Amino acid sequence: MPKLMEPAAVVSETTRKGGSQAELQSYDFERSVGYWLILAARAYQKAFDVELAPHRLTYRQAQVLGWLVLDGELSQVELADRMMIEPATLVGVLDRMQRDGLIHRTAARGDRRKKVIQISENAGKVWGNVTGCAKRIRGRATEGLSDRQLASFFKVARTILSNLEAGQAGSRSK
Repeated sequence: MPKLMEPAAVVSETTRKGGSQAELQSYDFERSVGYWLILAARAYQKAFDVELAPHRLTYRQAQVLGWLVLDGELSQVELADRMMIEPATLVGVLDRMQRDGLIHRTAARGDRRKKVIQISENAGKVWGNVTGCAKRIRGRATEGLSDRQLASFFKVARTILSNLEAGQAGSRSK
């Protein structure tokens, strides 16, 4: 677990670098929902990457397969949006996956510039490896948590997601 600096330590670190204490406001990271969500997500992703490595897969490739299994064929832009990356960043991942026979890319009907991504028949075994890795990581992540704690976690996570999505919709309409 990352070691947090006390606010005074943060201030003194900045002061040594030539800043002044007036430049910093203290922030209670220990009580920050965003801080803990991001730390947990990064740790989960790193653990997943390590688990996938023996299968010569990456977290991003597993994400591509997961979204295609969940939603069916998607355009490159839709897929990048779901993965929260730029479409241009996704190109290299898709190139490797197409080379390895895991996906097909075709031109969309009516717009040959738009690429549609589909999972290939060859991806079944690889998807089995991904789900096996996912189950092991889930087991590690939830070790020591009761069913009641997990139910509470899911309820809280859904509420946070709903609150943030509602806030985004509200800020767009203003």
